[in-house]
Amino acid sequence: MKPFATVDDVIKLWRELTSDEVGRANELITVISDSLRVEAKKVNKNLDEMISDESYANVVKSVVVDIVARTLMTSTDQEPMIQSAESALGYSYSGTFLVPGGGLFIKKTELGRLGLRTQRYGVIDFYG
Repeated sequence: MKPFATVDDVIKLWRELTSDEVGRANELITVISDSLRVEAKKVNKNLDEMISDESYANVVKSVVVDIVARTLMTSTDQEPMIQSAESALGYSYSGTFLVPGGGLFIKKTELGRLGLRTQRYGVIDFYG
């Protein structure tokens, strides 16, 4: 199946890539596109049919580029921190990791942008 974005889209919408990043981005785009297809199937939707609308296709492309950019920003040789704090005499250190547990992840807000989040509902029968 055809990916929802290309390396050129990543370059146009995010930034120039190094030669190492181009190879990674190419593979990531395929994996992310398939991951989004699986997420769509979970809510009984077909993403490939939904992208026939040009506006929706651009949103899907944007989400793929965002996920690729976030994954490429994640360091592979040290722990990726997005925020850290240090102290001196109290010997304190704290930080927030970019990807706790590592790996590729799709945010709930990104699934929401694609209309792939389902609302849960339930009923509690107190008298039954």
